[in-house]
Amino acid sequence: MMSDLEPMKQQAAERALAYVRSGMALGLGTGSTARYVVLGLGERLRDGRLHSIVGVATSEATATLAAQAGVPIATLEQQPKLDLAIDGADEIDPELNLIKGLGGALLREKIVESAAERLIIVADETKPVAQLGTRSPLPVEIIRMALPVVLLRLKALGCTPTLRHTAHGQPFLTDEHNYILDCAFQGIADAHALDTAIHAIPGVVEHGLFIGMASLAIIAGSQGISTLVRPGEPVTN
Repeated sequence: MMSDLEPMKQQAAERALAYVRSGMALGLGTGSTARYVVLGLGERLRDGRLHSIVGVATSEATATLAAQAGVPIATLEQQPKLDLAIDGADEIDPELNLIKGLGGALLREKIVESAAERLIIVADETKPVAQLGTRSPLPVEIIRMALPVVLLRLKALGCTPTLRHTAHGQPFLTDEHNYILDCAFQGIADAHALDTAIHAIPGVVEHGLFIGMASLAIIAGSQGISTLVRPGEPVTN
């Protein structure tokens, strides 16, 4: 059965696709909402509304989906500069800072999206929060052998870190074969300070705080679509 949120996710994705122009190089996100972006992109390439598009995928899963949808894929080596990236988020604060990574692709997402001139976030109405860390844990990708050390250091930062497992009970491995620790905070008061503190822990590869990266968030809800714009960003597409 389709979730009540699925039509909202699709609506947000459709609105974001209005920002895509023929000839663009795109960062293609990972997750349930970004999936609709890839599928919609493939549909537009097939019917001629768009042409000469190339995508850089943020995960192996997205690369596979893009191939199935008929979206040409390149690597960052082939396409190191991107016009636009479109992706989902797990939390969005009023300043357009994000928590991402519940889908397990945060490292590649951050790398690919840092190469884009503009990042558009697509989301349903459950994703905006007054403060990051109030509903979703913060994923932290780590080198596997560093697990005991990183656990202790993260706990000292005031969170409860939990090693992510698959549905079969095995430790979840990212596309880069790293572990993910899901860190439960009682709200993140200073995302910038936490960003610095987590990056200072040996063995941490990356974390899911995306600060100052998003230009625009398109949020679909039961009352329609709303848009959050970073100050100084153009609203028009």
